Amino acid sequence: MNFEPYKLGKCCQNENPEEKPVIAYEIRNSLYLNITTECTNACYFCVRFQTPTVRGYNLHIDYQPTMAEIIAAIGDPQRYRSIVFCGYGEPTLRLDVLKDICLQMKAQGMYVRLVTNGHGNLINGRNIVPELVGLVDMVDISLNAETAELYNKVCQPVFGEDTYQHVKEFIRECVQQKLTVEVTAVGVPEIDADKCEAIAKELGAQFRFRALDDVG
Repeated sequence: MNFEPYKLGKCCQNENPEEKPVIAYEIRNSLYLNITTECTNACYFCVRFQTPTVRGYNLHIDYQPTMAEIIAAIGDPQRYRSIVFCGYGEPTLRLDVLKDICLQMKAQGMYVRLVTNGHGNLINGRNIVPELVGLVDMVDISLNAETAELYNKVCQPVFGEDTYQHVKEFIRECVQQKLTVEVTAVGVPEIDADKCEAIAKELGAQFRFRALDDVG
């Protein structure tokens, strides 16, 4: 299957300059890494279209933080239960940085979780899942719809109408590579959570329903 790599556009500007945006932020004893504000979906319900803050943290960084800045923001990772790639944007847009950080975190015995929209193969122009093996312990993949038509309506992916099928293939590949895989769906009126759960189980993944206002 052929993929065309996605090129980064300009990041969103910080709407609250008086509140310093953060690269790393703590939730429930885990450290979350906010390495980009770019995303290949434009989900109408996404927090990034409503507020720059999550759990009181300003995540609206207006540049791509360097590897050195991210590592400095992490500090001592062993203070936390796990490291989670989940910020304002899609982490696999910065795959090389993501993998380098994971390598350092795994060297220190950390549990690493990746929260993604499942577009990683489309973004990078190849099957990236084998590259995640040994670096990522768990992958959370946002399905957010039970059909391709609904996915395009709700998530508005930049890759067009075939994106939904690629997301399901990404889920299947992660399962086949024996990563721990959790498929999620957000509680908006259009989405049938039971049907999404059935699809997740058919693909061999776990399923978690996410309340719309429970961010982070």
